[in-house]
Amino acid sequence: MIDLSITVRISMARLSREESRIAGEWAASVVESTRRRLFYLLIERCQIMKVGVIRCMQTEDMCPGTTDFKVIKAKKGAFEGVEGEIEIIGFNSCGGCPGKKAVTRAAEMVSRGADTIALASCITRGNPIGFACPHAREMKAAIAKRIGEDVTILDYTH
Repeated sequence: MIDLSITVRISMARLSREESRIAGEWAASVVESTRRRLFYLLIERCQIMKVGVIRCMQTEDMCPGTTDFKVIKAKKGAFEGVEGEIEIIGFNSCGGCPGKKAVTRAAEMVSRGADTIALASCITRGNPIGFACPHAREMKAAIAKRIGEDVTILDYTH
């Protein structure tokens, strides 16, 4: 039997630094895509996704979250492929920079039944101001650490 991890390491060692980075990103995207497909299959079995949305506090004055609600209802964007119902458990801001309150707020939504936490597109893609949150990666990691692997975190809404 061939140890695939050794084969991958040997193959990666032959690549340039840029090729290794690209291969690593590709592998990570394949893993994320597979994880997401499995998640949607699980949700399909349960027939309901319970989502809590964390949005950027900086954009609250400009955006009431209308597009987030529309894509959830229409099952578009990050919610494309969800077969069952989607119930919104909560819709809250990150609490302001650097987003520390997002961790507690996500945990609270999970305690109220959320099985999915979606970081709204205003955080990860910068909608509508064109400036993504510089703390998004750390915020997601802190939320994931606090709520555990049983809850899925979506990187965007639309």
